[in-house]
Amino acid sequence: MDISAAGRPVARRRVFYIPGYDPIHPRRYRELYRKEAAAQAEISGHAIRVSPGGGAGRFGWHVDARVEGADVTADVDVLVWSDIVKASMGHGIAATYWQLARTAWTYIATGALFRLMRLRKGPVIAALYPVGFLLLQLVLALLLAWAAGRLLALAHPWAAWAGLAVVPLVLGWFRRRDNRFYAYYLMHDYAYSAQFKGANPPALEARLAVFTDAIADALADDVDEVLVVGHSSGAHLAVTCLADLLRAGRVPDDGPALSLLTLGQVIPMVSVLPRADRLRADLAYLCTRPEIAWVDVTAPGDGCAFALCDPVAVSGAAPATGKRWPLVLSAAFTQTLSPARWRALRWRFFRLHFQYLCAFDRPGDYDYFAITAGPRSLADRFAGRAPSPSRIERPVVRVREASA
Repeated sequence: MDISAAGRPVARRRVFYIPGYDPIHPRRYRELYRKEAAAQAEISGHAIRVSPGGGAGRFGWHVDARVEGADVTADVDVLVWSDIVKASMGHGIAATYWQLARTAWTYIATGALFRLMRLRKGPVIAALYPVGFLLLQLVLALLLAWAAGRLLALAHPWAAWAGLAVVPLVLGWFRRRDNRFYAYYLMHDYAYSAQFKGANPPALEARLAVFTDAIADALADDVDEVLVVGHSSGAHLAVTCLADLLRAGRVPDDGPALSLLTLGQVIPMVSVLPRADRLRADLAYLCTRPEIAWVDVTAPGDGCAFALCDPVAVSGAAPATGKRWPLVLSAAFTQTLSPARWRALRWRFFRLHFQYLCAFDRPGDYDYFAITAGPRSLADRFAGRAPSPSRIERPVVRVREASA
């Protein structure tokens, strides 16, 4: 699949970044961009200056850059849904274990887990990790409670029941240290998608409408490209926003180039669920549209993403004819990171999941900062580029089966 070049150099760009399931304030993305842009500039010869910016009601930054011999300005906005994420994480220990049971039942009873296992092991292991580790915490707490009860029983038989007080203490200890273990965080993440079996929660659906309006407004600006970047679970939100935008006829014929870059996507985690009809319809629609360029970048070294899985095809959403997108490419961490850098990052799974937004010390044709602050549109940059030969396109779910 080739991309036809748009043929228009980019001097001004609007960028909308949609993060994944992340409760942290979006300023972290500005600081990450500032730090990693400086690192990539030193490696690749770019000149990139980041200053405060952002539209009304949004968080962002302004970029002045000289990349590939051309001067470019970019305004980057983070489309924030961290408040929704925080609200979904406000559960106690007992409620989290109830989420565990409900989410595991959803993925197992619907067959979604077994479909996902046919794609990539890494993200499935990542999904099973919080289940296993939370159960391990509970088993350990019960064992310590039993041991404490045996000791207390030496004083009085009825005192053995007091050993149960150890359970909340042990579970609370683990909960307070979840910034090291990520078990609660990941459990809330998967539970959020599974609570409506793949349908968007009402609060998120309303927020997506706000995102879509912001992108539509940017398409009326005097810019050369509007680039939407969806990272991790933000990828499927970006797909829905652009599908809604195009269906509503809100993309002007003579407007800026409209581009979609999905990074480290986990779309199958949602699209294989039985009520993900909205997402599957959005994928089926967007993949045919000539008004956009859509490039999907993952890497086999990222154990949290469905690496090189064509999100349209594996979701059973590919039409019989007319499929254009996405162009599936590999960030090829083992080639674009030096051996020393790869060794330092290889087992830091969450850090690797953000590598797409970071500097590469042996960059290939994927350079996040050239894409977001360089003089070529996404279509021009990857014009004529063939998709990764290692991509996975076999569907793991049929739409009729999923909707049953």
